[in-house]
Amino acid sequence: MRGHRLFGIGLGAILLLASCGGSTGNNTGTQKSVGGVLTIDNESGALWQCDFNPYNGSVNGQSFGILYEPLVYDNLLNDQKTNWLASGYKWSADSKTLTFTIRSGVKWSDGQDFSADDVVFSFNLLKQFPAADLQSDWSVLSSVTKQGSDQVVMTFQQAAVPNFYQIAGQTAIVPQHIWSAFKDPASQPVKQPVGTGPFTMSACTGQNIAYKRNPSYWQKGLPYIDTVNYPAFLDNDPANAFLAAGQAQWGGQFIPNIDTYYVGKDPHNNHYWFPPIDNINVWLNTTVAPLDNKAVRQAMAYGIDRGAVSQKGEFGYEPAGNQTGVLSPTFDSWIDKGQADKYGYKLDVTKAQGLLQSAGFSKGTDGIYKDASGKRLSFSIINIAGYTDWVASVQVIQDNLKQVGIEIKPVNLEATSYFDKLFTGNFQLAYGSVNTSPGPSPYYELRNSLHSATTASIGQTAAGDYGRYKNPTLDGLFDQFGQTTDQAKQHNLIKQVEAIILEDVPIIPVTEGVAWYQYSTKDFAGWPTKDNPFAAPAPWNLPDWEVTLLHVYKKS
Repeated sequence: MRGHRLFGIGLGAILLLASCGGSTGNNTGTQKSVGGVLTIDNESGALWQCDFNPYNGSVNGQSFGILYEPLVYDNLLNDQKTNWLASGYKWSADSKTLTFTIRSGVKWSDGQDFSADDVVFSFNLLKQFPAADLQSDWSVLSSVTKQGSDQVVMTFQQAAVPNFYQIAGQTAIVPQHIWSAFKDPASQPVKQPVGTGPFTMSACTGQNIAYKRNPSYWQKGLPYIDTVNYPAFLDNDPANAFLAAGQAQWGGQFIPNIDTYYVGKDPHNNHYWFPPIDNINVWLNTTVAPLDNKAVRQAMAYGIDRGAVSQKGEFGYEPAGNQTGVLSPTFDSWIDKGQADKYGYKLDVTKAQGLLQSAGFSKGTDGIYKDASGKRLSFSIINIAGYTDWVASVQVIQDNLKQVGIEIKPVNLEATSYFDKLFTGNFQLAYGSVNTSPGPSPYYELRNSLHSATTASIGQTAAGDYGRYKNPTLDGLFDQFGQTTDQAKQHNLIKQVEAIILEDVPIIPVTEGVAWYQYSTKDFAGWPTKDNPFAAPAPWNLPDWEVTLLHVYKKS
């Protein structure tokens, strides 16, 4: 699967959906009734574990949003905010205190009342069990307390407006009356989830999850869809065939030659849209020698033909990335082009080999560089076997780096094993994106990728910074970003972050990851589109998939 405007809304579904981005073109003037079975087609890389724990990064994609909800929905694509389990919120003048008013009239799916107590409990649970704090909320929070009957007051260690996205929009709220009995919320299997979301989990096997409409959902009249099926696919090919055959209506994976393979099967009804949302990186475990050597990391960055990876691995659907780590054109105004041009990271075998030679490495008779003790520059790289585009991309990277004199050995794993190794730092190199939602500016993805507060010791679960990179100067820049709402200062801070990434190469962005999104209008309407981006559109965008499922309805 591929994680500050303030306004209030009423409980009415029409008002809420309008504030999410307005009705889609298909919605206008259309009477919608409850019904229909919608099938999601997303290559998951493993069979379902039937675990619906929103605080376990390996499985939260099956529960966050659709079952467990956030306080505020913050659209990844445009930073549009919609009050959700909170009916309102307000920052203090110094941006160090955030007060939420918790929505009344909401019930858990077992019929018990939802309240401010559940919110306070959820956040303090994450403080008590840091492995469950997937968004590193407590790296910035000082306290979360209840005020009066329906308010929750969050105090921060410093001005923290940018942290609103992960705290209000990316943190699931769980029921105190159930979760208070769990000894370890990060590892607790949750087989019978109880949430506030628009669906309940009705049946699960390794092959399929069936979600049923929650008839007592707090947004009256919603959702329109009665049943959502989510079959598991181990790799892209069967998933793509299933989607192209019309057996699913919502896809979220890479499809080679999509115009022929998918759209061509039903040109009137089959559509796609791929907005860039994050980076697909080579993660470097900086605790492993010689990956702790900047020269080796720089040589690798000069040894990858990002354009070739884009074209050969991704059919050009994912643009080539750049070493600043800032998406282009999505966040072009944040990129320090002068610095990027000075380094000029592109495939340059001579430059890469010169860096290795200057650092004391010499080429062996097999063409691979080695250090003074004879240890070869040979690394394994973990990847998800079912992601056929990633497998093809790593093959290009392997061929590129062989030209430089660095050996890469792909280890293609099923998804569960891959994420376990990625999160615990049990790898040399890894291919993939940060598992937390990237966010509506470069700050979010870069912070989650590189701030040491998001990492953990080898063997412990990291929320981000999988390469265990530690740089106090970089941490300080991210912290300063959180202390200001001055956009000019924020841009300057990110450009300083870029300077460190360009020089130190703690990660290597290879392509720009997109929200893979295919959808059929044959039987269902109300989908997000490029012209109406009311939600990030992939079924693995969290919690955006909930917002999509609240808009989509079966045609009569």
